[in-house]
Amino acid sequence: MKYRTIGLMSGTSLDGLDIAICNFEKTNFKKLDEKKYKTYAVTKCYPISYSDKKRKLEWKFDIEKVTTIKYPQEWQERLKNAHNLSAYEFVKIDLEYGKFIGEEVKKFMKNDTEIDFIASHGHTIFHNPVENLTSQIGNGSAIAANSGLPVISDFRTMDVALGGQGAPLVPIGDKFLFSEYNFCLNLGGFANISFEKKGERIAFDISPVNFAANYYAQKLNLIFDDKGKIGKEGSINKKLLKELNNIKYYKQEPPKSLAREWFFEVFLPVVESYNISTNDKLRTIYEHIASQIGKIAKGINKKMIIAGGGVYNDFLIKLIKKYSNCEIIIPNSQIIDYKEAMIFAFLGVLRFRNEINCLSSVTGAEKNNIGGSFTFFNEQ
Repeated sequence: MKYRTIGLMSGTSLDGLDIAICNFEKTNFKKLDEKKYKTYAVTKCYPISYSDKKRKLEWKFDIEKVTTIKYPQEWQERLKNAHNLSAYEFVKIDLEYGKFIGEEVKKFMKNDTEIDFIASHGHTIFHNPVENLTSQIGNGSAIAANSGLPVISDFRTMDVALGGQGAPLVPIGDKFLFSEYNFCLNLGGFANISFEKKGERIAFDISPVNFAANYYAQKLNLIFDDKGKIGKEGSINKKLLKELNNIKYYKQEPPKSLAREWFFEVFLPVVESYNISTNDKLRTIYEHIASQIGKIAKGINKKMIIAGGGVYNDFLIKLIKKYSNCEIIIPNSQIIDYKEAMIFAFLGVLRFRNEINCLSSVTGAEKNNIGGSFTFFNEQ
């Protein structure tokens, strides 16, 4: 069975809207073709329960076409401040952002209509699973009406309603599409990781990455810390590093997840309590990030694939290598930049097939579940 879908992702760092046209095919290959394996990933998966060992079905995928729509200054400001809106204005931005997404997808598609559906993550404004609350704006109906395509959206709320974290969701794609790696690390606004442990997929957020790096780079009137050069020029403040490493979150057992609220309410006040240079703050933060990753992902002869914008921070990657001792695999640029968009397209495929796309072993929900709301329409 083949699917041609569009995956959409907007991260907390406000880099832009990632759009990826992806192809997925479920096959019955019994043996991996090593030559083909270099161009697409194949892995075993078990529909519905994942426990039917006799049915060894496999997925292959490719990313066909991609783009990133950089947010205009107006949308950057609106998304950054959406958590302060009134109820009426919040509903309004949900619709208007959905319209924006739909229009951008339509422009990207031009006259290409051979798409099964769009799978949209939306843009997270609130995420507080302790109170069973999560909200990603980008109204599915508005996307569908303005793109002319069916839409699957709202992937997180079912899991949160079942007592889960609603995050991270990417690990099911890691399990099915990148199973040859011991660790799958993503360096986005926050670092998150997934891996197999005792036959189950385990995944969680580790620490802030681009959310913190961009915050301090902007203090110097830069958009981001190019290749980690700003932080590299600084010095480690050992007292700050120790205090960051002692933040309560790092001692919690998974499932657990992070959001912008945690960064501003917990992480940032610790850093800002030190009267040191921005370079020193960044240098200490990078050491902190790498050490936290190294506590989880370590081992000679272990392979760790890394994706997300943080891959381009050469200095941070060097520190991660130092703390983990893993063989670091940096994939091609499409996987680096569009892995999350691609995996949300895959989550949409699983939702379309009415198969589990959210694992309780990852999120802590009462049970595995199927997240995502359909917005289909009759064109006649």
